Amino acid sequence: MKWLRNILDKVEPVFKEGGKLESLYPIYEATDTILFSTDKRTESGPHIRDSIDIKRVMILVVVALIPCYIFGALNIGFQIANALGETLSWKENLMNGGMKIMPIIAVTFAAGSFWELLFSIVRKHPVSEGFLVTCALIPLVMPVTVPLWQVAISTSFGIVIGKEIFGGVGMNIFNPALVARAFLFFTYPARISGDKVWVAGPDGYSGATALAVPAAEVGKDAVSLLNSVTQFDYSWMNMFMGWVPGSIGETSTLWCAVGALFLVITGLGSWRVIVGAILGLTGMAFLTNFMAEITGSTNTMLTLPAHYHLVMGGFAFGVAFMATEPVTGAHTDKGRWVYGIFIGALTVIIRSINPAYPEGTMLAILLMNAFSPLIDYFVIQGNIKRRMIRYAQ
Repeated sequence: MKWLRNILDKVEPVFKEGGKLESLYPIYEATDTILFSTDKRTESGPHIRDSIDIKRVMILVVVALIPCYIFGALNIGFQIANALGETLSWKENLMNGGMKIMPIIAVTFAAGSFWELLFSIVRKHPVSEGFLVTCALIPLVMPVTVPLWQVAISTSFGIVIGKEIFGGVGMNIFNPALVARAFLFFTYPARISGDKVWVAGPDGYSGATALAVPAAEVGKDAVSLLNSVTQFDYSWMNMFMGWVPGSIGETSTLWCAVGALFLVITGLGSWRVIVGAILGLTGMAFLTNFMAEITGSTNTMLTLPAHYHLVMGGFAFGVAFMATEPVTGAHTDKGRWVYGIFIGALTVIIRSINPAYPEGTMLAILLMNAFSPLIDYFVIQGNIKRRMIRYAQ
């Protein structure tokens, strides 16, 4: 790689101050830091007190997402074959699913790179590797049938409105990938809801997601209703494995858990947020089950037990990769417990009470993003009061 280092060193003066391409220095700097480690100190946030830099942190997050991408391609291929009444090998399913995913990934990274480079050039600051994670997350929360132009628009909205207007990486208050998904859902709901968007089958083929099945019925038991579905296997184990319709990377709780474990082991994700979210979801699900029983409610979603909530929709993916995102989440240890518990509890509340939106994880995380600074504030103030009392004694 010495020859490449020599080339970059040779053209560097052209991009530095006073050079002909001075305005394009962020592009040169991004290329240089992607290919080689840098010895420069960080001049602005975010800061990490560790032996690795921001680039390595972002790459590790992308690595944690790889299992979700691979399984997502397999599941998409499987769902296509199932819609056509065919039985294909796992290699054929992987190839078919990969062909559906690749254009979405390409458009996401093209749109994200454009805005990241544009803002870097205008503001004259280095390109942040944070956009790699954002652009890696966005395709995984999209249905496979989403139009590419809508991918470009929602990615642009997530990058610009969700991050850049706040100052870039480390300054945003909402998770940009979730902002992109929320924009797509509320702007083009027909492309991210209903029963015709989750499987890339033949024209007119439809199939409701697991959460949509009990949400559409009244006065029935949710588990019995799911087990009665013949079009898909909505048993608990099959939903845990992920062989069901859904967003590209959200269906498999198993592989989301593998990614979450990787983030926790590497210190990039907080186990307190994850455990807190599971506890919050479990507690609220028990409460809704109890209320449904004693009140005789006809709301089928209220009868959905906690262990089904855990494997349905985007809860596992959202908690593993969105809620643990360090910029928009709580930063104190106690605050992370509160932050996670509320995400889990709000997920069940939104799923059960709002019939128009059976998937509640996205809104729960975005809502708690807004409250995370307040949570940390009260935790810190509580610590200050306790220290003042000890000092007075």
